[in-house]
Amino acid sequence: MTEPFTDDAEAIRAALADAHVPSLLCAAAHLSGAAVELDVFQTPVYDFFGDGQGALPDDQQAAARDLAVRLLLRWRDAGYPPPKRLPDADIRTAMNFIAGVEIPEHYAPFLTEELALDGPEARAAQVTIDASDAAKTAFPVVIVGAGMSGLLAGIALKRAGLPFTIFETHARAGGTWHANQYPGARVDTPNHLYSYSFEPAADWPLRYSTQPLLQDYFEAIVAKYDLAGHIRFETTVAAMAWDGTHWQVDVTGLHGTERVSARAVVSAVGQLNRPKLPDIPGVGSFAGPAFHSARWDHSVDLTGKRVAVIGTGASAFQFVPEIAPQVAQLTVFQRTPPWLAPAPEYHSAVEPGKQWALRHVPFYQNWYRFWLFWMLTDGILPAVAREPGWSAEGSISTLNAELRAALELHAANQTEGRPDLYAKIVPAYAPGGKRMLLDNGVWVEALKRDNVDLVTDAVAAIEPAGVRLADGRLVEADVLIYGTGF
Repeated sequence: MTEPFTDDAEAIRAALADAHVPSLLCAAAHLSGAAVELDVFQTPVYDFFGDGQGALPDDQQAAARDLAVRLLLRWRDAGYPPPKRLPDADIRTAMNFIAGVEIPEHYAPFLTEELALDGPEARAAQVTIDASDAAKTAFPVVIVGAGMSGLLAGIALKRAGLPFTIFETHARAGGTWHANQYPGARVDTPNHLYSYSFEPAADWPLRYSTQPLLQDYFEAIVAKYDLAGHIRFETTVAAMAWDGTHWQVDVTGLHGTERVSARAVVSAVGQLNRPKLPDIPGVGSFAGPAFHSARWDHSVDLTGKRVAVIGTGASAFQFVPEIAPQVAQLTVFQRTPPWLAPAPEYHSAVEPGKQWALRHVPFYQNWYRFWLFWMLTDGILPAVAREPGWSAEGSISTLNAELRAALELHAANQTEGRPDLYAKIVPAYAPGGKRMLLDNGVWVEALKRDNVDLVTDAVAAIEPAGVRLADGRLVEADVLIYGTGF
């Protein structure tokens, strides 16, 4: 819901200095009633290392903000009338403009719905079932998991008028954002996209929120949509079977084991709920404290300890820089390095001006979310798609090779004077072959510390005293942490 404002032209212009200009221009089209203003602006051109504004010249960015200020003042002085929904042709024009490419015609209806230009109420109205109350009552549903997907399923079923129960193993909602509480845990998708479209939270304090903020967000969803009465916490689904008309679901919880009957089951268990220990001989034999990052043992004080970390995936990438300053020695064992995708804003707060625009500019939030979605999906697809006949090692196309060169330069700039470290952190596989990790420099800075060692030699076994390498060396440790995925 867009909030009214009383700011003057100078204050608005100052706030819009933080706005994403292509999104601002698309929002301005709604205030003017047509997308014709877009014709006078250069089509944005994005690249992986761009300025985030589509390379629009400074004078055009200034003109865009001036246009938005005029339209916002006119809207304010008119008493904030509901801005008109643009005609479909203008929506397509705005889509193509903000994406910087011609969006395929068959894709437009889906993207139009994702934009939610008719408001969340219109989308919610689609969740209806043409059945009697008695028929609905006779159709109980079980949802497994109270994370992001499970809560969303619950909201939809409640709107549809169907009875449902959510079974959640943990004591609180939030899914992976309750289970994963390791130091430095945060999302690696911008929060203005990583949130429900109908509850976008314009006041996210960070661009990429930390675990506690995300936990709070989902618990606020539980409260707002009155889901608590439908959730059975500390209850695990042990088994289920279809008897021809119903699912017979066996659950184990605080009150023992029971069987629940349901006409449908929604599995919302996610993929980040069961940590996977590496297939290394001796796992479980380490004599000291040993745990997976997804089951972080906060009772273990790492201060002054020799710590061994197995794996350099997304979780280790986040917690290693957090614990490195407090331990005596940190040895990180890496099998395959991740590509480091530059994200200087990864730990940054959301600028006050951007928050102002998200709260007060009609449809800005919709278009900004749309832009984030496009840039993180179809927008990067050409750079990670295989080019027929391409045979160069370490890349799969001309664009992919260019991306590789840019990422290599990014790594080289961070490891200047440390060719040994550069050789360890640059992957041999093509960019996009595995999940890229957002990088603002803290990973390499941690690896450069005198008390940190990145080991790429093969691990042969886990032993009571530490980690045995294939060449026979034993790396002794006081604490062993697995950061090896799920």
